Amino acid sequence: METQALTNSNSLYIHSSKSDEERLAEEREIDAWLPITSNRNAKWWYSAFHNVTAMVGAGILSLPYAMAQLGWGPGVAVLVISWIITLYTLWQMVEMHEIVPGKRFDRYHELGQHAFGKKLGLWIIVPQQLVVEVGTDIVYMVTGGESLRQFYKLVCRKDCKDIKKTYFIMIFASVHFVISHLPDLNSIAGVSLAAAVMSISYSTIAWGATLKKGEQPNVEYGYKSKSTAGTAFNFFTALGDVAFAYAGHNVVLEIQATIPSTPEKPSRKPMWKGVIVAYLIVALCYFPVAIIGYWRFGNQLDGSILDEKFLNEPTWLIAMANIFVVVHVIGSYQIYAMPVFDMIETVLVRKFRFKPTKMLRFVTRNIYVAFTMFVGITFPFFIGLLGFFGGFAFAPTTYFLPCIMWLIICKPKKFSLSWIINWICIILGVLLMVIAPIGGLRSIIIQAKDYKFYS
Repeated sequence: METQALTNSNSLYIHSSKSDEERLAEEREIDAWLPITSNRNAKWWYSAFHNVTAMVGAGILSLPYAMAQLGWGPGVAVLVISWIITLYTLWQMVEMHEIVPGKRFDRYHELGQHAFGKKLGLWIIVPQQLVVEVGTDIVYMVTGGESLRQFYKLVCRKDCKDIKKTYFIMIFASVHFVISHLPDLNSIAGVSLAAAVMSISYSTIAWGATLKKGEQPNVEYGYKSKSTAGTAFNFFTALGDVAFAYAGHNVVLEIQATIPSTPEKPSRKPMWKGVIVAYLIVALCYFPVAIIGYWRFGNQLDGSILDEKFLNEPTWLIAMANIFVVVHVIGSYQIYAMPVFDMIETVLVRKFRFKPTKMLRFVTRNIYVAFTMFVGITFPFFIGLLGFFGGFAFAPTTYFLPCIMWLIICKPKKFSLSWIINWICIILGVLLMVIAPIGGLRSIIIQAKDYKFYS
């Protein structure tokens, strides 16, 4: 009896072990298929150009406009302070990627779950991260379509008829119906590199052409709005525009997940090296465009610096800059879309038990691209969208959530320098989150009054 019971017990144990082994093998197979964890062979320079592509984008084109709403003193201060704060919070994210020995937090929400708990972490991080990434892709749909339209208007001034922006957004989207099927972040490295080079190129063209245009007549640097309320709302919108411009944090852990890591050579070292290079490039792109653009045009600015109202000579150069913008936002769209693809595919495969196949990937990614295209076509309120999403979504995930997680995980001593810096970032970030969407929403409402759908 005892022998039989022991045999049965051993058989149950073996069965259970086998089941665990199978489950573990299945999890590894899924990880090897998912876009974030499938490839860990990236070099430090991948981090550099992925971060440049993620950060420099639609936001840079609106920085001179943001300066016009903020004014010289506040404008320069907000740009510099944002650069410093976001570099600090990005460093925190890189450090926390492997804060637990032997474990990697490959996704933003995984780090959130470690800090806030499994359920609460998901509810805090995932909705905001989705708003950021999907919102950014929608804005990039609009930016890509608008830049194509500007290119068309510049090269075909007399002989061509006017074409709706809707069609240009559809042309831009058609590229993503193809390249969205590249499997993971490393597979879009070439696209991302081209995008990063384009960002430096069109930024240089933007401030160089502005400088060459010379002094403009009747340039004013005061606030354009005649009312105090209008000035305040425009100020709030501009803060959102700046927040949108510093927005690479939402994909930083996913980028770091592609870099190999060992106890001797942790991934944070090559990742941080790439981040420093990226942030130097960001400074070289942002500050000249914002300051020179505002210096030359003052408060006349009301949108993208590359709009033909402000820069149209030499035609070939400005047209080329608009094409560079298109190439860049193609890469940026993919960098922000990849974590969304990862979330969708994880839920479908792990929760709903779909088989990890190419067909599943083909269907889900096409639906996502079609969705962002449809929303971009329906609501192309460019400046308002930047201000609204910049404040509502980017401020938490960029400015203060990393600080909150740092306080919870690392527990710096109360009133120490680290503790004080983190609380300053949290307070500034919360203020930004509250006031920036107010201005952005107002801009959307004002622009929506005269807007005809699908025009």
